[in-house]
Amino acid sequence: MAVKVSRKELHDDEIIAEIAHHYSEILRLIGEDPTREGLVKTPVRAAKALYDITLGYRQDAHAIAGKAIFEHDGSRIVIVKDIEFYSMCEHHILPFFGRVSIGYIPKGKMIGLSKLARIVDCFARRLQVQERLTAEICKLLTDVLPNDGVIVACNAEHLCMKMRGVEKQDSSTTTFDYNGRFETDAALREEFLRLIKI
Repeated sequence: MAVKVSRKELHDDEIIAEIAHHYSEILRLIGEDPTREGLVKTPVRAAKALYDITLGYRQDAHAIAGKAIFEHDGSRIVIVKDIEFYSMCEHHILPFFGRVSIGYIPKGKMIGLSKLARIVDCFARRLQVQERLTAEICKLLTDVLPNDGVIVACNAEHLCMKMRGVEKQDSSTTTFDYNGRFETDAALREEFLRLIKI
């Protein structure tokens, strides 16, 4: 019987070694020889890649945002669009990737633009579903940044729909989350969508 070990009890290299052991077993179970020349280093490489891809579990999005909130007396919409991201579908552990656009109406404060990209990465680099990714970004910005409304649009392609299952190569998915004035003012929502060209 496996013993459940908290990640906090292990160092990074120990975690990678443990993941690599399981990758080696997976290779064996699908009919491969993990000791053959082309696969000898694959378990460790795959373990390091997975650990990097899931960096978001070891980051604090609130701390990222809190380092770059500044005074701002403007009240017009601020938009950062087409923030690229890569994530992993929690259902099949296959990649999905796309772009996130964020808009907010400042209320005495603004956030450093690069922090928006870092926040997207923090939530994307976990096992995710697109709907939750969109909502988590919106909620975090709503919580940490004084504002009159936040809106997040996410457009992504899912390899779980392209490589397996329905195998629809040209499909993409768009999700939105919004609050404040973006919820009550349809014209403001339309302005955001026009500006990001969705």
